[in-house]
Amino acid sequence: MKIDEFQVEIWMNAYENDCGYNLAETCVRSLTTGELLELSGRRDEILAEMEATPLTYGPIPGSDRLRALIAGLYEHQSPENVTVTHGAIGANALIHQTLIEPGDHVISVLPTYQQHYAIPASFGADVDVLLLRERDGWLPDLDELRAMLRPTTKLIAVNNPNNPTGSLMSESMLEEIAAMAGSVGAWVLSDEVYRGIDQEGDGFTASMADLYDRGISTGSMSKPFSLAGLRLGWIVGPREIIDAVSIHRDYNTISVGRIDDLLASVALEQRDAILARARDITRRNLALVDGWVNGRNDVSYIRPASGTTALIRYTAPIPSYEFCIRLLEQTGVMLTPGAAFDIEGTFRIGFADDTEALREGLSLVGEFLDALRGGTHRQRLA
Repeated sequence: MKIDEFQVEIWMNAYENDCGYNLAETCVRSLTTGELLELSGRRDEILAEMEATPLTYGPIPGSDRLRALIAGLYEHQSPENVTVTHGAIGANALIHQTLIEPGDHVISVLPTYQQHYAIPASFGADVDVLLLRERDGWLPDLDELRAMLRPTTKLIAVNNPNNPTGSLMSESMLEEIAAMAGSVGAWVLSDEVYRGIDQEGDGFTASMADLYDRGISTGSMSKPFSLAGLRLGWIVGPREIIDAVSIHRDYNTISVGRIDDLLASVALEQRDAILARARDITRRNLALVDGWVNGRNDVSYIRPASGTTALIRYTAPIPSYEFCIRLLEQTGVMLTPGAAFDIEGTFRIGFADDTEALREGLSLVGEFLDALRGGTHRQRLA
């Protein structure tokens, strides 16, 4: 099987460990184990539980405790509708592996996480890309989606909230997509790894798994829950797909680690406190990005409605890989080239990590842009 190189992951692997200001980071500022135990209010009890945990295989679909907690993140799900995976990246890969065969028709939005079009294509699927556009607020054109549908469409893959743009589909839009999929009997895979940190309200958008009988939602502990190091994600969907996935996961995952399962359970038992922290960080830091963008005339963006990333368009006449490499070499600031998402002339910024690093990093990006255009515009963020 041949597959395209995973552009974002190659970029991150090459540079994220050596940069001075990592504005490519997509997780809300990571918790330490100590911070998680402190949030739990049961430090000694949990440490004793960890010490007593035998380091053997755990339940293959995840512990009953963890699956019940994950199901509680949704409106109409039970533990039987949940299977635990090696991160959301494992969840997405398992769904594509389970559903897609050569010749199947798949529709994927773009930009999105590259898995959702590269993996089906590598299996020999006929993949149509539904291009998201700035003029539409980086939201899908449903008339275009309707025109792409075929009687043989097997899967529609969406990403909500969207990576890299931070756009957010409303419940009514998701219901329209579900109705279209239902008209041809297609599945809908909704990658919801950033769910829980909307910029408005309680932070939670509707989930496709709750809206459609062939809806599948994937998520993880990595982004809003600040625990990427656990490498723990999940699939939520009808029992039919959970059972089918279990056949495939026996070949590549078996169970996740028992300590990872335990710590994820501890975190989800404190989900309100962790998500409140995440919303505070993302809302405060996005306001900083917003002020920076609005204070310049050489960048623009659609303000994210959710998530931890924004896609910023710049006017400098150099391609995005060159832009980001020169920026990194000259300032130590790491961004992600928009070309990694097939959107040239842009860069992705992650705004959910350390606030002071973001503040200083944005100032350095501004100075770099000024130097590119030979101007004198300087902006220091208050």
